[in-house]
Amino acid sequence: MRSIDYDTEQYQDYARGRALAQQQLHEWISAFEAVLPERRPLAGLDVGSGTGRFTPALAGAFGPVTGVEPSVRMREIAQKQSQHPGVRYLAGTAEDMPVPSGSADYALMFLSWHHVQHKPRAARELARVLKPGGRLLLRANFSDHHPRPWWLEYFPRGYEVDASLFQPLHEVIAMFTSVGWHVASFDTVTEPSSGTCGDMLDRLRLRTLSFFAQLSPDDLEAGFRQLEQAVAADPDAPAPVGGVWANTATPSLTARTIATTAGAPSSSPALTLPQSCRAEESWVTGGRGVTTK
Repeated sequence: MRSIDYDTEQYQDYARGRALAQQQLHEWISAFEAVLPERRPLAGLDVGSGTGRFTPALAGAFGPVTGVEPSVRMREIAQKQSQHPGVRYLAGTAEDMPVPSGSADYALMFLSWHHVQHKPRAARELARVLKPGGRLLLRANFSDHHPRPWWLEYFPRGYEVDASLFQPLHEVIAMFTSVGWHVASFDTVTEPSSGTCGDMLDRLRLRTLSFFAQLSPDDLEAGFRQLEQAVAADPDAPAPVGGVWANTATPSLTARTIATTAGAPSSSPALTLPQSCRAEESWVTGGRGVTTK
């Protein structure tokens, strides 16, 4: 995977290109709520918070949140566009977070896991910052559970290139369990459609997905040319569900989810891994046990 420097690319268009509709945001907050403790407030970490597309919503639903983001430009946009009285943004990475040990009730990593350079170190750091009984919510993509989004087929070697960005699910689980985490359950989340095919094309043109950074200029040009021709036939059609064209006016996306709880008697932290049919995106919730080593 070619690493992306968000201080020099994507940051200007990221918020628009990766924006969630209110209904989509609501579905994810509801999914997180289902695996988090009922008490409020909860202290949260949004790890890889980017431009803050989730951070204010997390604060509104659960309590104060610290967004941890390595990119200066992304943090600047978040501080301007994603403000909330219960939110602060700090410089940091999943491997090195500037927060005290045992200070968070939960941590969210939403589509940022594939950017982590030192994953075992990050897994240990995530355990460090969580309180006993805390949860990790990890939505990631997996190479062996790929939904083949409908637009990917128009790009040369599109599926092969996209899948290569991500670990297989068993490898993610093995890596976490090797440093003391455990997986407790597997659930599903349904995410509403992202709009029309024309809407989706407009967002894809902004190239705010890691996939586009892996393609050559020629492959990008060829892919968008073919995609534009396909969408031009009916730009107002609902965006397809997963990898097929949808015939309904309100298609939805199913996200397979591995959810875990952190039972107090457990000596290891737990994690939840959800996955979306749209782009092999998954979220994982994990809990920290009484001890984490």
